Amino acid sequence: MASKQEPGHHPGARDAVKLAIVVGALGVVFGDIGTSPIYTMQTVFNPADPHPVPVSADNVFGVASLIFWSVMIIVTVTYILLAMRADNQGEGGIMALITLLRRWSSGSAGRIPAVLAVVGIFGAALFFGDSMITPAISVLSAIEGLEIVNPDLEAAVVPITAVIIVALFLVQRRGTAAVGRVFGPVMIAWFVVIAALGIGGIAHHPDILKALSPTYALSFLSGHFGIAFFALAAIVLSVTGAEALYADMGHFGRRAITRGWLGLVLPACVLSYLGQGALILADPANISSPFFLLAPGWARLPLVVLATAATVIASQAVITGAYSVASQAAQLGYLPRLRIAHTSESTMGQIYVPWINWLLMVSVLTLVFAFQSSAALAYAFGMAVTGTITITTLLFFYVARLKWGTSWWLLGTGAALLLGVDLLFVAANLTKLVHGAWLPLLIALTAFTIMTTWQRGRQVVTAERERTEGTLPEFVEQLRECRAATATVPGTAIFLNRGKQTVPLALRANLEHNHVRHEHVVIMSIETDTVPFVPAEQRVTVDDLGYTDDGITHVTARFGYMDGPDVPAALRTLDEAATEGPLDLDDATYFLSKIELRRGPAATMANWRKRLFIATSYITADAAAHFGLPRERTIIMGSHIEV
Repeated sequence: MASKQEPGHHPGARDAVKLAIVVGALGVVFGDIGTSPIYTMQTVFNPADPHPVPVSADNVFGVASLIFWSVMIIVTVTYILLAMRADNQGEGGIMALITLLRRWSSGSAGRIPAVLAVVGIFGAALFFGDSMITPAISVLSAIEGLEIVNPDLEAAVVPITAVIIVALFLVQRRGTAAVGRVFGPVMIAWFVVIAALGIGGIAHHPDILKALSPTYALSFLSGHFGIAFFALAAIVLSVTGAEALYADMGHFGRRAITRGWLGLVLPACVLSYLGQGALILADPANISSPFFLLAPGWARLPLVVLATAATVIASQAVITGAYSVASQAAQLGYLPRLRIAHTSESTMGQIYVPWINWLLMVSVLTLVFAFQSSAALAYAFGMAVTGTITITTLLFFYVARLKWGTSWWLLGTGAALLLGVDLLFVAANLTKLVHGAWLPLLIALTAFTIMTTWQRGRQVVTAERERTEGTLPEFVEQLRECRAATATVPGTAIFLNRGKQTVPLALRANLEHNHVRHEHVVIMSIETDTVPFVPAEQRVTVDDLGYTDDGITHVTARFGYMDGPDVPAALRTLDEAATEGPLDLDDATYFLSKIELRRGPAATMANWRKRLFIATSYITADAAAHFGLPRERTIIMGSHIEV
């Protein structure tokens, strides 16, 4: 505790640490939402939109006001003030809400949390669509600035975008630790520049400041609802990246994110939007690219370079978020075990998931070549964003009731207001269904089907394994009775198992076919808790299985869904007094059971889901590498199970 109190004696050092955390948050958390001004306003007034918004003074004031109040209601109120107070041991994001609901679904709260958890999984699936669309639309929108610098460069936009995206995904294996230090300063420069450009635009038409009044947003909605409703499908782009504020809370903390948002990001974005509105009021011809046209001619090329850097950072943030969501989903049993590389010795959350990385790269490149422009992708982007925000809001209000016991009338009032806004955006984006909004829904439905099928398949396999493996207590009794017929060899054998109830297939096969057992046998089961991290002192528990002289011990290792499941490291925390004799961990042999899945006649799942489950199993990472086992001392024994 003393170490935590020492900074209190050095206010300067403590302030420096806080500032460093805020700068780090600026570089990672706000990239997505901070680059939204590049494409939001031009998308609203895009004449190629199937429901175009006519350029008029009333409409410009109304749109600017709607953007401002959408950002205030959804980002500031829903996420900064409310959602970020619902954390799972400091971790945020929709997966954190799902783990809270899963924890409570087995209690007295009934089936509602379980149903909401399924809805949350669909929200996580929508995030995968978001992580594919964000790099494509962000980098495209930045490179499209070249068309303003030189219209002859239009044909080069897509190829340059593709090259940048390939380079971005190729360097992912190196992690963000090495380049993370420059992210914050780059984004600070970005926000300062867009704020300055916005101020310049406002100076030429200061009347645009009237749009800060909610009366303009309300009058636009009530007096021109037919236009305003369809405009919402593009206005929602101003809040893209709001989920990242919540999802990255575990890395930087709620205070740092709140300070960064209120102190720099929110003012800079608002000034940029108002400046663009002022520019359009001055000359409606500026709707083609108001963001870049705010800059004087000499500054446009440097602005394109800075915008490209900012959008790469925005893409980096959402790609890293996809790694985290996939990792957490695998830990919670919604995806197969994936190979994960930790890219930072100091930051646990910085991970690299190769399979997800290459899937994202192929998907992003496909979107770039298929849609060709940020405006075409905008219709798809809004659907992913509104869906995720709506589900997060819904889950938050239920969590608020269970966690804090908030009164129903207060919850009902808040939920009605915030969900009413969210659902209005969802409805507006549904009007773009045939124009691209179907894409994130298709991606989400595919990911949701894979995740729920994998979860169901695991339940079927677990039940079948319990039937074929037999109970562990009975096996221990049989082993004692037949001890004379079994040869005992010196050394320690560690058998990884799914739980304490059943016998590891590898252990049963070793005894039945080889008639041999080791002097010390450790049956180790791995449990993933619905918390991000498990303290080292709570990592392992020991059970002698009823006898203290048979050399067989059961160990349960508990890991959080953000922990790396390092089995040898967990075993080294064991107290020798708790085991039946000293364990030779330096020369211990590890045994794994490898299961081959086959389709069976039992009606456990539809045939197409059985095929999907078996196909998904092929991407499962190597168990020895996943659990940190030494390969030269790991033996894999196979079996097959019908699903």
